Amino acid sequence: MADPYHHGVLRATLMREALRVIERDGVEGVSLRALAREAGVSHSAPNHHFGSRTGLLTAIATEGFVELARRLEHESEFLEVGVAYVRFAVERPAHFAVMFRPDLLDLDDAELDDAQQRAFAVLRGGVDLMAAQGSVGDAAAAVVAGWSLVHGLGALLATGNLDTARLRDLVPERDPAALARRAAGMLFGSPGHGPPPRGSR
Repeated sequence: MADPYHHGVLRATLMREALRVIERDGVEGVSLRALAREAGVSHSAPNHHFGSRTGLLTAIATEGFVELARRLEHESEFLEVGVAYVRFAVERPAHFAVMFRPDLLDLDDAELDDAQQRAFAVLRGGVDLMAAQGSVGDAAAAVVAGWSLVHGLGALLATGNLDTARLRDLVPERDPAALARRAAGMLFGSPGHGPPPRGSR
């Protein structure tokens, strides 16, 4: 079967189709053979681009971390970094479902590592700032607690579990960003008084 795609176009097409499958069926539903059939290309085409299913999922995770890092770096307030994290989880649920599954990824992939470290650098920056300013007693624990909160909230929203548990009916905020700010306020004292702005003195 001739592959009716330019090299770069086919790679992007296969990744988009894989993301669609993940949103519909979960990560377990991803099959290189099925993706090739959906794209109308030879069964060997996905292997040529990604090497394996692990390679495909690693590429998706890398793309996700690049986008997450871009969003986090755009924010100057540490609280808004958390809000951006939750928004990413809600707006990119298929990426989010893959990114934090090391059992599915090639952890030796250099591009994945670079993208991960770029995103995690924003969180580490929060530790450095809070430690330097003495704004909390244990800066590292505060950042881990904050990350745990926004990651958990993002996962609950992305998977619809807040709605399943009928907890969304108990909070007035319907917007994920507003809900993230309220939850962060519970952790850091108030929505407007979380850790200091990144880059402040």
